Amino acid sequence: MKNRPLDLRCSIEELEGNTWPDPPEGSTSLVESVHALRRRPVGDLTPEELARLIGQNVGLPWLLPLAVEFLRDTAPHEAAGGWYDDDLLSAVLTRKTDVWSAFPELAQEVDGILSVLTDLSPYIQRDIRRFRAAFPSGD
Repeated sequence: MKNRPLDLRCSIEELEGNTWPDPPEGSTSLVESVHALRRRPVGDLTPEELARLIGQNVGLPWLLPLAVEFLRDTAPHEAAGGWYDDDLLSAVLTRKTDVWSAFPELAQEVDGILSVLTDLSPYIQRDIRRFRAAFPSGD
């Protein structure tokens, strides 16, 4: 995976050049949602929708940079507000090591974002420990 230029008006399908068929009849709401979100312009996706797609490992070369940018921009405000338990942060932190190996600069940026967050839920703290164990600072 390489960091690619991003046109926020394009969908994941357009960016990948890969159109998925409609989900099979009787698919779960998650499957239907992911299929629909792949067709929307990435610039229109909400943080919750980014979290859903990232959590399913969809569009990572384009969505991880967007998610990290959003987290970077909101982390100081969130830290000032107290308790922080965020689906997007969790989705980002829980990607597999091989994903982060493809994006080492983003992994370092995520680590920097984590340093400003306080009063985190136990679930996020667990995700942070696992993320940092895979990517020790200074490596």
